[in-house]
Amino acid sequence: MADDPTDRTPRTLTAPDASAAASFVAAAVERDALATLFGRCTVEYDGRAASSLASGDRHVMLKPDGTALVHTDEGQKPVNWQPPGCAHECRANGGDLVVESVRDSPAERLTVRFSAVAFAAAFDPTDEESLDVVGTEADLKRRILEEPGLVESGFRPLATERQTPAGAVDVYGEDDAGRTVVLELKRRRVGPDAVGQLNRYVEALERDLHAGATIRGLLVAPSVTERARALLAEEGLEFVPLSPREES
Repeated sequence: MADDPTDRTPRTLTAPDASAAASFVAAAVERDALATLFGRCTVEYDGRAASSLASGDRHVMLKPDGTALVHTDEGQKPVNWQPPGCAHECRANGGDLVVESVRDSPAERLTVRFSAVAFAAAFDPTDEESLDVVGTEADLKRRILEEPGLVESGFRPLATERQTPAGAVDVYGEDDAGRTVVLELKRRRVGPDAVGQLNRYVEALERDLHAGATIRGLLVAPSVTERARALLAEEGLEFVPLSPREES
């Protein structure tokens, strides 16, 4: 029975032989599906340079846009890859599954030869959305500049990215008593490193400004670890719980 082209249910194969795996992947590529394979393989690249990986257990992903990715069990980046626009080819050869990703200009060829395929899957994804990045430190800074009272009543921002001998302060201002306030902004939960960074800014400004100036250091983040909280108290610094975006 032929595949129903409207059926978007993921297809999977467990421990297929080379012939079955080749047919499976070729069909996935033909219908512009995302194909993924895991098994024992070697990897050869020939193009602007040349590289070779001996036999090992790896995860290979073939995307409908022509991207090919080869991952090991370590790291976030692929050990080898081909960019969008490549052509994916698949065949059985002498009991092995051979997967190739070929690019014409510049001429490049990535060849993955599986001696054993443990698992194969094909997905028919639908994703029309683009990535909308929210919750950055820039968002947090913008939120504070638009509504300084979120830090504390009477806080007045005077400058951003103010330079000190220890680096640039995220937000520099003063409180309702006229004391200098330094804000170090973080978009996520932070530990002692962020406290140390804030303390360096405070110490640099204490040396830089007139004698007797009071510098308040405020760490602004959604949350801090217990070690960070203890270090803040030890250094005479303060914490303001605030997220880049208003909680819904």
